[in-house]
Amino acid sequence: MLSDMAITRQDLESDRLRTSLCSTPVASSLLPEADVERSLCDALGARPETPGLNGDVWLFGYGSLIWNPMVVHTDRRLATVHGYHRGFYLYSRINRGTWDNPGLVLGLDRGGCCTGMVFRIPGHVIEQEFRVLWRREMLTGAYHPRWLRVRVGNAPDAPEQRALAFVMNREHSAYAGRLPDERVVACLRHACGLYGPAREYLQQTLLGLTTNGVDDPYLGRLWRQLQESDAAETNGAATRASVASADAAESIIQPHETV
Repeated sequence: MLSDMAITRQDLESDRLRTSLCSTPVASSLLPEADVERSLCDALGARPETPGLNGDVWLFGYGSLIWNPMVVHTDRRLATVHGYHRGFYLYSRINRGTWDNPGLVLGLDRGGCCTGMVFRIPGHVIEQEFRVLWRREMLTGAYHPRWLRVRVGNAPDAPEQRALAFVMNREHSAYAGRLPDERVVACLRHACGLYGPAREYLQQTLLGLTTNGVDDPYLGRLWRQLQESDAAETNGAATRASVASADAAESIIQPHETV
């Protein structure tokens, strides 16, 4: 079994991640290899010919791809997709949680808009890089790969282009739907999977967006609530410890009646 935070590009290239999970409780949730391959071929067959890219393609990242793309790329830029928004809609029992204590990760779901990053993948390595992507993102089939229209850059009149993005599969058993903030925070606080803690996923995504000048009020709100929850737990523990200490001291100094 792979250890926490041990996933590398080499693991994906060799398909070591899937192999390591075949003898675990999550094995039944893995998308059959034939289905993974079929999905990959369909996406490759539908790739757009975008003027000016000379055979290259864009990949749209809205979560961990922003700060850990793991794919070969020659350019990265801010981009916005309309018709989809970012949210913690996917229970994670592998990457950021376990079967018994699932975390949450982000997905693109219908409605609104989402600003993230696009990565330009050279035409001569598209199949190679997509295979790495599929082994990372399509392990359980929780996403649908889609060529979405994106506006690259900050200019409001910038022409739309197509970029590959992974959107939520609402029929998947791990689809969480719209959860209240308190439920999201509870899932993020202590869950940890092969890629590390769920809370780190939120922190790194928020940092990656902020570093590129993107303000996401939803993620910022969740991070503040997570910190407040941590502080409340720490204060509560300190109070309980103080009361216990006082009770112990009182029992020592309190004179006992004798009969």
